[in-house]
Amino acid sequence: MTNADGAAPNGPIDVFARRPKRADARRNYEKLLAAAREAYAEAGVSASLEDIARRAGVGIGTLYRHFPTRQDLFESVYVDEVEALCRAADELAGLPPWAALAGWLRRFVSYAATKRAIAEALNHDSPVFATCRKAIGDAGRPLLRRAQDSGDARPDASFDDVLRLVGGVTMYPFADPAQLERVLTMALDGIRVRPPG
Repeated sequence: MTNADGAAPNGPIDVFARRPKRADARRNYEKLLAAAREAYAEAGVSASLEDIARRAGVGIGTLYRHFPTRQDLFESVYVDEVEALCRAADELAGLPPWAALAGWLRRFVSYAATKRAIAEALNHDSPVFATCRKAIGDAGRPLLRRAQDSGDARPDASFDDVLRLVGGVTMYPFADPAQLERVLTMALDGIRVRPPG
C-alpha cells in the first residue's frame, strides 16, 4: 500500500494524516466515511466504491482523492469507529461506575457489528490495527476497573473476558432489536455483581 503521493505508509499516522483540513474537503471526507460504513454494513467489503461515492453525493474522483486504495477506505472507516468508541468512554466517565461501563459496552456492541463487516479486509498485524486495539483497551479498561472498585462488576473478570463475552453478542445478526437488547442484558448480568438479598 502506498500513500496518495506514492510514498510507503508509516503506520497509523497515515490514516490520521489523510483527514483534510479545508472545511469543504472535510465535509466530503466525512460523507464518504458515513456512506462507506453504511454500505459495508449492508453489503460487506464487496460494496462497490462507485456505490459509496453515489451514497455520499460525490464523484468517484473525490473518493479516490481521499482514499487512493480500497484498503485506505477500510482503515479509515475502522479508525473512525474506534475514535467514536474512545470518545464514548470519555463522555460516559462521569456516570456512576456501572452505568458508565454498561453504556460503553452497549456502544462497543454497535462498534463490533460495524467492524465485523470490514474485519476480514483489515491486516490484523498492521500498525493501524494494533494502535486501534490499544486505544480500545486504554478507553475501556478504566471503566471496568472503576466498576470493579465500586463492587458493581465481578473482580475476577479481565477486560479481555468482558470484550469476548459482550462481543459474542454480535456473532449473529438480530432482526429484532428487542432480542438484541435482551441478549446483551443477559451478558451484562454475567459481569455485574448484585448485592445479596
